[in-house]
Amino acid sequence: MRKKEERPSGMVDVSHKKATKRIARAAGQISLSSSALEVLATNSAPKGDVLATAKVAGIMAAKRTSGIIPLCHPLELNHIHMSFSVDNQKAIVNIFSEVSYQGRTGVEMEALTAVSVAALTIYDMLKGIDPRMCISGICLLEKKGGTKGTFKKM
Repeated sequence: MRKKEERPSGMVDVSHKKATKRIARAAGQISLSSSALEVLATNSAPKGDVLATAKVAGIMAAKRTSGIIPLCHPLELNHIHMSFSVDNQKAIVNIFSEVSYQGRTGVEMEALTAVSVAALTIYDMLKGIDPRMCISGICLLEKKGGTKGTFKKM
């Protein structure tokens, strides 16, 4: 039997990195039926204000990312911003997050987690009206800071 090659495992050591301002922006979307879109627009969901709840859920998720994703560094985030835009023509809600931090590691996972949990919250609050909703397109739009500099999705 061949011996498995040993590779380091665990959190990445970032102690040698310089602390810089790190910013990450992420986005995603959830498609809705016209009936779910109407409930969202009239703020008449049985569980309450869907977008306000999704905003708080996204912020909370960003703050707790290291407890959800293994080996992710716990960070004291400086700022988290969540926003939404409803496209009535396409029947989708676009979800955006921006997370910033002064430190030695990036905040991409926090921004992506915020969008993901916000989308799941929208789904949870409207699933009784439309169980066919579809979450898609979750991606990193931009990151700034660190040794690799700026990344922007084209």
